[in-house]
Amino acid sequence: MNVQILHATMTFTKEDGHVGAVHFQVEGHPKPYEMALHKSRKAKEWGYGLFFLAGSGDEDLLLEVEDELEENDELYDQLVEAAVAALEQ
Repeated sequence: MNVQILHATMTFTKEDGHVGAVHFQVEGHPKPYEMALHKSRKAKEWGYGLFFLAGSGDEDLLLEVEDELEENDELYDQLVEAAVAALEQ
């Protein structure tokens, strides 16, 4: 699955931990996606939600991307790293 990262953000507060988002486009998909990220200070793993970036879209395509994120650690890590890099800037 070819993905182009469009934008990434991340913030950190003591109260909320890390909160971020990555906007990305998947080759062949008509609408871009947003992966919202959260990691509390005590958590070891990132939690995420996957959404269409602007308006609704084909639910089957969204589920296809979600399945890919669950199976493809490299893609998942690439998106998380983009958000973490945004915090560091």
